[in-house]
Amino acid sequence: MSRPPIQFFNRVTRQVETESVYGEKPLRFIYENPLGAVALHALVKKAAFSRWYGRRMDSAASAAQIQPFIETYGLDPEEFREPVSEFRSFNEFFYRRLKPGARPVDADPAVITLPADGRHLVIPDLSQCRDFMVKGVRFDIAALLGDTGQATRYEKGAMLVSRLCPTDYHRFHFPCDGLSGTPRLINGPLYSVSPIALLRRPGILWENKRYITRIRTDRLGEVAFLEVGATCVGSVVHTSRPGQVVRKGDEKGYFRFGGSCVITLFEAGRIRFADDLLEHSAEGREVYARMGECAGQLC
Repeated sequence: MSRPPIQFFNRVTRQVETESVYGEKPLRFIYENPLGAVALHALVKKAAFSRWYGRRMDSAASAAQIQPFIETYGLDPEEFREPVSEFRSFNEFFYRRLKPGARPVDADPAVITLPADGRHLVIPDLSQCRDFMVKGVRFDIAALLGDTGQATRYEKGAMLVSRLCPTDYHRFHFPCDGLSGTPRLINGPLYSVSPIALLRRPGILWENKRYITRIRTDRLGEVAFLEVGATCVGSVVHTSRPGQVVRKGDEKGYFRFGGSCVITLFEAGRIRFADDLLEHSAEGREVYARMGECAGQLC
């Protein structure tokens, strides 16, 4: 059966485009075929599978995949801090750093920035969201945070979901100034966060393994920042130190191999999202944009 393509609005080109999905055939088999579901629950969603795949991406042999990957997905090596020849494995290339200035951070103090490169979806009022990805599915904030008390802080708040594809720059950054807390781990399975999977099971985002960091700010109240693991994500690595004052655009950490996502939660009445995010999210369409660009402004 023919499936509709995954489309997104590209902030760079100002066009609606079709996503070239890395590993689309196996993803569709696993999440859309009854036989694939057997493999999903028996193997693919388990941490051991992702650890095994992560070790493959750490091997010296995996470096041979780098140049074909760059050519297939049109990446720009001029952005990379290190030359392609210096990456000793695919994973080293995957969590690469970029040259200074490759991702300018919006300096306007009223602007909250996107925490990562990727495809972004916003919900301006979580209390009004009754159709998350699928009709009749509400986003479960209490399950996401693993804390009913904390969930009340955001029940009428706003949410930014930033989905990183394997082709994206995989370091994530603070979207605002503040005091960063200690990441708290909530263990869970490792389903894919591709729309192919989310359209079948939106609850993946509040079921998967994830880390939660509370950021205390002067003008945004308390911001919750979550890194959500996914299939074939070897690990989440935090490079920032807890208990430190951070600045908008500072690096927080990175994902090792695999698609993954970052979720940012804001208290009610604190942020007005950018117009393109509001417009396309209302149509169920993600917006591709880069780390450091405007996510929204202080209310």
